[in-house]
Amino acid sequence: MKYSKLMKERIRRVRVLFKELGYDLFEGERQEETYTASFEQGDSFQGGFYIDSDNKFLEIAYTFTFSPKLAAIVQQKLEEMLKVCYEYGCYLNIQKEENGDISFSIFSKVYFAGLNYYSLRETLKDFQESIEALKELIEIEKE
Repeated sequence: MKYSKLMKERIRRVRVLFKELGYDLFEGERQEETYTASFEQGDSFQGGFYIDSDNKFLEIAYTFTFSPKLAAIVQQKLEEMLKVCYEYGCYLNIQKEENGDISFSIFSKVYFAGLNYYSLRETLKDFQESIEALKELIEIEKE
């Protein structure tokens, strides 16, 4: 896999910052113009990130998956879920999977031009708070 110098530097920079913030990184998938990986902080928080050579930002993601039986709850709480995302500067995507499950993904992003230890730390802090607020809203028990 041959990446441009810019893409290699973005990947290196992101990996270093996550490690400096105390996250464990798991090697992800490398494709021509993209790189994805997952991260974890102890047993308390997991997520993933995405780097695309055509974009000027690092995208961070977390996905909730609901069985078809919970579709009514998701639909009922959707407006409140959108408000939580907006409050924390996140955006979301909802998809119905082929098996009937509902995937609710929440995203945040940091522009590479401003990416440093402090900006990533604060973005991840807000991101985690938004996920906790969403868990409370839809009453998901911590395991």
